[in-house]
Amino acid sequence: MSESAQKPRNFLVLLSDEHDPRYTGCYGNPWIRTPNLDKLAARGTRFERAYTPSPICVPARSSLATGRYVHEIGYWDNAIAYEGRSTSWHQRLTNAGIRTESIGKLHFRREGDPSGFCAQHEAMNIQDGVGLVWGSVRDPLPRYRGPSPIFDELGPGESAYNRYDMRIAGRTVEWLEAHRDDPQPWALFVGFVAPHMPLVVPERYFSLYAQEAATLPKLLPRDGHARHPWVERMAQFWDHDAALGTDERRCIARQAYFGLVSFLDAQIGRVLDTLDRSGLAENTVVVYSSDHGDNLGARGLWNKSTLYRESTGIPMIVAGPGVPAGTTRRTNVGLVDVYPTALDAVGLAPIAEERGLPGRSLIQIASAADDLDRPGFSEYHAVGADGAAYMLASGRYKYHHYVNYPAELFDIVDDPEETINLAPCGDYRLVVEEFEARLKALLDPERVDARAKRDQRDLVARYGGAEKAWQVGNKGPTPAPDKYRMV
Repeated sequence: MSESAQKPRNFLVLLSDEHDPRYTGCYGNPWIRTPNLDKLAARGTRFERAYTPSPICVPARSSLATGRYVHEIGYWDNAIAYEGRSTSWHQRLTNAGIRTESIGKLHFRREGDPSGFCAQHEAMNIQDGVGLVWGSVRDPLPRYRGPSPIFDELGPGESAYNRYDMRIAGRTVEWLEAHRDDPQPWALFVGFVAPHMPLVVPERYFSLYAQEAATLPKLLPRDGHARHPWVERMAQFWDHDAALGTDERRCIARQAYFGLVSFLDAQIGRVLDTLDRSGLAENTVVVYSSDHGDNLGARGLWNKSTLYRESTGIPMIVAGPGVPAGTTRRTNVGLVDVYPTALDAVGLAPIAEERGLPGRSLIQIASAADDLDRPGFSEYHAVGADGAAYMLASGRYKYHHYVNYPAELFDIVDDPEETINLAPCGDYRLVVEEFEARLKALLDPERVDARAKRDQRDLVARYGGAEKAWQVGNKGPTPAPDKYRMV
């Protein structure tokens, strides 16, 4: 057993929603204001290369819970949500007698399911236990979803999501104070919703970024950029950029997103200040991450759901006893690493079934030399995609594999913004072939795609077929609990 596993500690996960790590000071952004996350990184380890297992909420969170990739567990989209069927780290810790609770957004199926938490406070799960059933209608994928509602609320103000996050921070502070003297280690999962849409934020945060938001993003189709055909098909299905309509509104959307990042940082600061004030920081491993990123206008795209770094890249910061301070690691990591980290933090040795998990303890990775060959992996089988998409990152390259579409390859050292697709270049044929072989050693891309579509067809059939299923589910963000809505 490792030295860190011999000393049980508390385990605190702080998860945001849709946070592109490049909008964090400790990730090198010179103008975003994230003093609390920067302070956390300074006393811990920051991972430069962290990826979501799937760039959409429900599958990503299911992978985080179970420590397994989406194709292993079959939580494909935002209507097929975690319900306790696959073992989660919260089930494992609770069964071992460790107090394990959640506060805030989970995006599981419903609160009554055996997800493993002893208690869920202020839980947000998929709407009505149903979620985006219409998003499962993708075989065949309809030509057009209709006008996007995700920017119906936009700009300075206070949304139900803002009030929810403030409440989550307050409840977390209360929880930590109540359990500061617990004799046994505990685990707490805290789910914030910022900077997820609606892109509304109090004026004091919104006003910070007028200048920074004025710069329009890269690779716009109106400037001649030709989007990859898989991406173009998704944009045709649901064109969020068209819903903004003008550059003025695009700038407002970006400004609100930046403001939401600072708003989120302030709520996290309340939690971290409580850890320090109570003395809990000395015996608590803290993980900060997000479920995925946001395209934020790059390539004329908004929201998540693509394989580009804007969407698949996530922050990953770990701090606490046993974690090197002021350290940066370049080893690829992801949300599947949270499960073994939870075991390591509270001092549980892996059982037989856990030894086969794809993840490793982030505490141990932080203490080891960089392993640049360790792969980063993501996959997408959800709304707007007529075929599966898979991402594999290793060394200096990042590879995108699309079922029924050509591949993409990016040199993320020389081209970190992923502006030049090298896959069609003959000089990189062997690199593409190597990545394709590595992907196929992990899974069968076409077979997994067929399995996902089969499960989604079965779900659609249970709702009476595609025409009826097309009308089922929320059209915009999952509503905050009723108490946080405007009266």
